[in-house]
Amino acid sequence: METIVLGVEPRVIKKNAAKNLRLTGVVPAVIYHKGEETIAVSVNELALKKLVHSAESHIIDLQFPDGKIKRSFIKEVQFHPVTDRIIHTDFQLFSADEIIELEVPVSVSGESAGVEKGGKLLIILHALTIKGKPEDMPDHLIVDVTALEIGHSIHVKEIPMDAYAGLQIMDNPDVPVITILASKTGDATVEAAATTAS
Repeated sequence: METIVLGVEPRVIKKNAAKNLRLTGVVPAVIYHKGEETIAVSVNELALKKLVHSAESHIIDLQFPDGKIKRSFIKEVQFHPVTDRIIHTDFQLFSADEIIELEVPVSVSGESAGVEKGGKLLIILHALTIKGKPEDMPDHLIVDVTALEIGHSIHVKEIPMDAYAGLQIMDNPDVPVITILASKTGDATVEAAATTAS
């Protein structure tokens, strides 16, 4: 997994301070680690946006003005309900031997048999929560859909984890991740044929 450096500035929590920061293109954030005091910081909105909307997950080195670096990952992001701008972010620190839970994007490989027959591939869960050591975390979780037929789904429990030794998916095992839908054109054709036949 790629490590990205992100600059942070310490901030003082006071009334209207967060709102004023956002007006200058800066996002308020907190850094926390179990058993340690939470640190209030601010980050550049554009730099953060690139990370949040990336197709891959990242380990983030938070760099302070004095050169100090704290290794972390994004634990939670809050968006404005109307503008969808990032309004707050939580960063969680970790140590090298610590077991963490990280959201990892889902990536599809292979040409689905169902798509070749006119179906439409739908990714239901775009990211899965993976538990394991940071060094073992992949940029994305690759799911092979070659054998997936129309009307069929791949559930969490059906994703092979042989290539991801030491990692565990924490999501509900019975939840579908990827499915192949019948095309609307195909459905319309079937309905028309049924109407004609009756």
